[in-house]
Amino acid sequence: MRSIRWLAVVPFLALLVGPFFVNRATPLILGLPVLLAWIVVWILITSLIMAVIYAVDPANREEGA
Repeated sequence: MRSIRWLAVVPFLALLVGPFFVNRATPLILGLPVLLAWIVVWILITSLIMAVIYAVDPANREEGA
């Protein structure tokens, strides 16, 4: 379980380091500049990663109601 929490670092690094590599305006992705599309995609991916971490975390298992 300890190692799955490190997965939360990936979006942080992607949003911190990624813009240095994708900061371009000429190619458009769905009408958005590449940098804006990068940020939007990583926010969506962050939600998925947090859902996976939540689902795998044993502290969130319901023992019985």
